[in-house]
Amino acid sequence: MIMRMDMNLAETFVLFLALAGPQKVLLSFARLGHFLDVRSLRLVAWTCSLAAACVGVTCALTAPWIATFFHISTASVGLAAGLTFFVYSVGLVLGVHFDSPATLEAETGRPSLTHPLRSGFREMLVPFVVSPLAIAADLLESLTANDWLHRLEVAGAFIAVCVVNLIFAWALAPVMGRMHEIVLDVLSRLLGVLLAAVGVELFLQGLATLGVLPGSGAH
Repeated sequence: MIMRMDMNLAETFVLFLALAGPQKVLLSFARLGHFLDVRSLRLVAWTCSLAAACVGVTCALTAPWIATFFHISTASVGLAAGLTFFVYSVGLVLGVHFDSPATLEAETGRPSLTHPLRSGFREMLVPFVVSPLAIAADLLESLTANDWLHRLEVAGAFIAVCVVNLIFAWALAPVMGRMHEIVLDVLSRLLGVLLAAVGVELFLQGLATLGVLPGSGAH
């Protein structure tokens, strides 16, 4: 199974990188690059990376209390994460972009000249800052942790992925606005297929944790 209780820092980092790394985030930044200039895009990347890291660390360190407060189990988080991944990925495969910059398209004038940071940050909330995919994986990995040390590793891995996303967004900002929509559509559909497989795996793990399937989600 994907989520294992004995994951070390490097394995957790690779997991988060696969689920919420540059290959996913840069698609949204590239679409944003059609509306914002390079300086504004880099400012949005800095702000969103910092906010995403704060959200990820908070979820990683407070996951047990969040689960207790809302009366949800690890299996429930796994099932919900799997469904979220699958729905999102099907949307990507079918060309439905849940996080496309629609509000920027609706604005009058050039968005880069009218509150670029606020507009850009708002558009990156779902794909990056509070990404359902990343947060679900963050909560699930933290809930399967044995102790505080592992939760700190989860938080550290999440921060590391945010830093990687920032580096790629910063370095590629000058070329993002030049990426053709056809290229973005091809990449997003390929990513959708991979995320669909992740969603199925998480859902099966949730069923296994509940005892519906043979095996256990904790290995």
